[in-house]
Amino acid sequence: MRGQLSTGVWLALVWAIVVASALASMAQAACIGVIADRRGPVRLAADVSEGAVSITFLGHASFLIESPAGVRIVTDYNDAIRAPVTPDIVTMNNAHPTHYSDAVEPGVKYILRGWDPAGGITDHRLEYRDVRIHNVPTNVREFGATRYNGNSIFVFDIADLCVAHLGHLHHLLTPSHLAALGEIDVVMVPVDGVWTLNQEEMIEVLQQIKPKIVIPMHIFTRATLDKFLTRIGDLYALRNAASRTVVLSRSKLPEKAEILILSGG
Repeated sequence: MRGQLSTGVWLALVWAIVVASALASMAQAACIGVIADRRGPVRLAADVSEGAVSITFLGHASFLIESPAGVRIVTDYNDAIRAPVTPDIVTMNNAHPTHYSDAVEPGVKYILRGWDPAGGITDHRLEYRDVRIHNVPTNVREFGATRYNGNSIFVFDIADLCVAHLGHLHHLLTPSHLAALGEIDVVMVPVDGVWTLNQEEMIEVLQQIKPKIVIPMHIFTRATLDKFLTRIGDLYALRNAASRTVVLSRSKLPEKAEILILSGG
């Protein structure tokens, strides 16, 4: 075939194939909506209508996420904080006592750790019923050193919404991180400003991601939260939820990006 084409045409063809492959890889990694090929009948979870996702703040950095088909996910699953129900899936962003557990309760179907105990790079691509999950590895600073790929941002693709949990994020995001994340609608963000990224740079991360809804976590004290809200107040509207649980849908995303404070946060 090459003998029938000029060198310029051949190189252009090769380049087109490389670009198409790269774009396809990015699209696969991105949060691109609900899974069309659901396995088994769809059973709507209690209080979760089709096209919506329920998010309940459990404490610290743990949330219970429930899909319309009844899939239950707990983020930053640990020994101190547990959901009132057994989840189908648990994620653990960072190998830190309040963010992971080796004693996972019976009945959990999938355990997704955000780091590789062997020191490599963990890569999760899970599809279960009406949920798709992938992770984006980031680094962790500790005692003046860097633990590379020690944390993961987990992205949950549920009910046509892309929900990201930043975990124990310690640095700004690169273009590669942002491409792997995809377009994020809702983000859980640590705002302690000490154990994770400082508050000023964490706000920069939010400006990089551009979510419609920001849910603070990893707060420790009300003074810490108030300091964060003061710093970000000109950029986001503020909404205080009446409970620990909120039900979100794409049709009801706010026009102006907002900070959503869940009760107990």
